[in-house]
Amino acid sequence: MPLTDTEQTAPLVALFNQTFRALNTILVKGDDEPLYLPATAEQPAQVIFANGYFASAMHELAHWCLAGEQRRQLEDYGYWYCPDGRDARQQAEFEQVEVKPQAIEWAFMVASGRPFRVSTDNLNGVEPDRLGFQHRVYDQVRDYLNLGFPPRAQQWIEALQSAYQTAELSLADFDYRGMYER
Repeated sequence: MPLTDTEQTAPLVALFNQTFRALNTILVKGDDEPLYLPATAEQPAQVIFANGYFASAMHELAHWCLAGEQRRQLEDYGYWYCPDGRDARQQAEFEQVEVKPQAIEWAFMVASGRPFRVSTDNLNGVEPDRLGFQHRVYDQVRDYLNLGFPPRAQQWIEALQSAYQTAELSLADFDYRGMYER
């Protein structure tokens, strides 16, 4: 019998909370929408992922790994977000800011032995160039593999590789030809 989302993400939550305990940040299973809440005097910062989905957790952690000190002081890192139903200009802006987090998310998924699916996240808006976006995400992964991942992302990749018994990342692990919209 396959594991439920909660059964799959509970170990992930524990691993993250142990790995980054010193950074006063915890991973939290949320409901419908993901959210980042900065630390307060009463509670640590919270990276909240949607509906207990493994991929949502990895995507939100990618954003956390990219956010600098000032952005981590702001709810949802102070980022602009335009929901599903974007026009062509809004979709282009969305994709521009999503390339790096999705490249990091892809590395997290590979490090945990799971498949990755790129997301243009615009089911009710203009038809995006999915293949073009997949190529840009792939190019960013290649750049990260050559130049190095951001420090927190690298630390998380190593924790995932240890926990899931996966090998060091190589470009051969990333094949964009099999990706499709999630």
